[in-house]
Amino acid sequence: MEFVTNSERETEELGARLAGRLEPGAVIAFTGDLGAGKTAFTRGLARGLGISERITSPTFTIVNEYEGGRLPLFHFDMYRVASSDELFDIGWEDYLARGGVCAVEWSENIADALEEGTISVEILRGTAESQRVITVEGVEL
Repeated sequence: MEFVTNSERETEELGARLAGRLEPGAVIAFTGDLGAGKTAFTRGLARGLGISERITSPTFTIVNEYEGGRLPLFHFDMYRVASSDELFDIGWEDYLARGGVCAVEWSENIADALEEGTISVEILRGTAESQRVITVEGVEL
């Protein structure tokens, strides 16, 4: 399904909408250029899960963990990860087993580690500065 958002707030609202459809163990694989809105979408996911903490990009930590909502949120940034082997070294299977939501930015870097049932979210820049074209596959919104 394709959606067009015209502000960061609208991108976050779409993320919150998706959060209502997520079950324990859900994996969301994000693709999109730097600054496209992956973290904004994840802020919406967090809000939709009932997490009130400030959501930041885990660029240098690789993963940020957020508890306190309907489900925990594990926010991964795979930009600096060269292969799925590195993902398993940081405990990917342990995160999956914890029954939270794994939101994975730059998922194309570890695509071979993603299993069937992964939700795909592609975020592209639209024609206007703040417009985004967001394609969600793997779940009905």
